[in-house]
Amino acid sequence: MRHPQLPALALISMVISLVPMRILAQGPVPGRNPSAKIVSDSKSTKRTISRLPDGHPDLGGFWSNNTVIPLERPQANAGREFLTDDEAKALEQSSRERTKAADRQAIERPNEVGDYNAAFKEDSKWVMANKRNSIITDPKDGRIPPLTSEAQQKLEADRELHRLHYLNGPEDMTTFERCITTVNSGPPMLPNAYNNNYQIVQIHDHVVIYAELIHDVRIIPLDGRPHSNIRQWMGESRGHWEGDTLVVETTNFNGKRGWFSTQLKFNGDDLKRPDEKMRVIERFTRTAPDILLYQFTISDPATYTTPWSGEIMMKSFAGPVYEYACHEGNYAIELILSGARAEEKAAQDAAKKGSR
Repeated sequence: MRHPQLPALALISMVISLVPMRILAQGPVPGRNPSAKIVSDSKSTKRTISRLPDGHPDLGGFWSNNTVIPLERPQANAGREFLTDDEAKALEQSSRERTKAADRQAIERPNEVGDYNAAFKEDSKWVMANKRNSIITDPKDGRIPPLTSEAQQKLEADRELHRLHYLNGPEDMTTFERCITTVNSGPPMLPNAYNNNYQIVQIHDHVVIYAELIHDVRIIPLDGRPHSNIRQWMGESRGHWEGDTLVVETTNFNGKRGWFSTQLKFNGDDLKRPDEKMRVIERFTRTAPDILLYQFTISDPATYTTPWSGEIMMKSFAGPVYEYACHEGNYAIELILSGARAEEKAAQDAAKKGSR
């Protein structure tokens, strides 16, 4: 549940100050991802991974899931899971050139508002250390499975409704435009063009994940408590340990976020996915001091014909994570909606003149 009155760091401090509680035994959660090809970006794999006093690996610190690798496998790479070294270098170079183009825009089109410049855009510059060519690992084609017939019908109906009634009110706009949540927030936590940074705070009975983009905080109990019936933007998470892997199960989504493949499109395709029954299993494994292997599986029989899974090799960085002060929801939306009303009035006036 969102706490707009409390800053993210205050929430983190609140969790750290919780009175220690006994860790209850928990059973295994299904939905394990296929075995990952573990590779570290450095020669640090032989160094000992630090542990907390309770014996569990220390997942705390600053992590980035920035990667140029797309969620779905491009058709050009159909039939294979990994890039060659040359392909990886070319992909990274292409990404860096796209970032530089943001600076050229200010020079070539000086009368336009413009975009973020290269100083702010990560633009997903790096391949993953294992050179996988899609975040999705299952199905084997690296693509989101087909929608069920019911979900496809809903998508088409929502798209038509959105086409006819776009910008009737703030609820019709994306959750990103409204500064509520975005694809980075998770679960699953997927990368964006910038601000792909997270801070993890861990104690023996809670884990807190603070996402820089839209400044969302997930508080994950590890004490065995059951899920409630409260629906939230990022669902309701519960975690437990399986060996050295933290397993987090999330349910109780509110069904108001965008579809995964269209999260950042503002052209009417960012519709509300029917995810109230979605279940996400996440697995966090520190495979090296500088690598946090993040794996996820999505199960939603009402939406997808089969579950689907993915993985990202998150990199450590020195930090800190800065405040992402998103104000579009306070200022820009009013202007966008007033602009839409002005366009409607202009169209009505033009129609009246044409009918005379």
